[in-house]
Amino acid sequence: MTFTPLSPDLMQDRLSLPKGGPVRLLIDTDAANEIDDQFAIAWALLSPEHMTVEAVTAVPFSFAHHQPELLAAERALEEGATRAEHLVGGFQGWLDRLHAQGRRAADLKFVGTAEGMELSYREICTIYEKLGISSDGKVFKGALRYMQAPNDIVESEAVETIIRLAKSGDAPLYIAAMGCVTNIASALLKAPEIRERIVVIWTSAYPSTAPHCNRPSLNLVQDVHASRIIFDSGVPHIYLPGYHVGAQLKISRPEMAQFVKGHGAIGDYLYHLYTHNPLHDMFAISDAERRTWVIWDIINIAWLINPDWVPTHLTTSPLLDENLFWEKHAARHQMREAHDVQRDEIFLDFYDKLAAAAK
Repeated sequence: MTFTPLSPDLMQDRLSLPKGGPVRLLIDTDAANEIDDQFAIAWALLSPEHMTVEAVTAVPFSFAHHQPELLAAERALEEGATRAEHLVGGFQGWLDRLHAQGRRAADLKFVGTAEGMELSYREICTIYEKLGISSDGKVFKGALRYMQAPNDIVESEAVETIIRLAKSGDAPLYIAAMGCVTNIASALLKAPEIRERIVVIWTSAYPSTAPHCNRPSLNLVQDVHASRIIFDSGVPHIYLPGYHVGAQLKISRPEMAQFVKGHGAIGDYLYHLYTHNPLHDMFAISDAERRTWVIWDIINIAWLINPDWVPTHLTTSPLLDENLFWEKHAARHQMREAHDVQRDEIFLDFYDKLAAAAK
């Protein structure tokens, strides 16, 4: 599909920093993928002075795309290939950790996309429950699969919800995208006119000027067709790179124990998630007690609460080439891109709101 460019004035308005008063927000999330989305959803729901969460939609996720390459790398190593040949993509370290635990690549079980979406839907409902907030009419199921072609609309409750909310109300709808963007891209294909009514805030991949392949980004690589639509459609887009930027949002177990645990049912649940991180098992991570973990997706909420905490600049939207590298072209439409975060200020606000809610 060819999208008609938005007017420069409208694009400038949509890409401006959030103004005073709560914005309308829809969160699109793979909440069961790891543990960061739960922090972000909770923080958003605890910040009514900055945002009104009108809906939370579940997106599919799966790590199954790693399985064939991981198995092939393991076979090659056993056949005598050199270590250096299999460093790309991090498979060497992953295999080393698995083998040190007496496990093999075939022992790993990956959920499929439909199961990932269902698990995320349930996890979203759990966050509402732990906060003591009703999720009735607020949480919706999303795509059961990824897009299979550039114009492939994957129908779901989430798509209908995005379109419905985008077309309602006087103010634009902000969409905090915290996973693959199948739901959002499908909504844009089905109702391209909603580009005038929404702002997509998405965290994924490397900065648009980085020379690196974006394949390591789960949010981007799961559904490449949908990812391209976000960058090519001309939808107002606040791009928050995960690597180098969001990656700074690390938290340690002692911090979790002091500032999160014991702060209501939601604080105890988030602490439980931190100490029972599903990706520790999948990636065979040991000595977890002394390691930090990145709470990536709170960057979306941080920008809405205080844009100074996530400094951004205007730039052109990049092209994502066939090999998943960025291409920059001066004639492309604008987007807003983050280049840093104020890590401490972000977590301090999160801690304060947890403590206030617990009282």
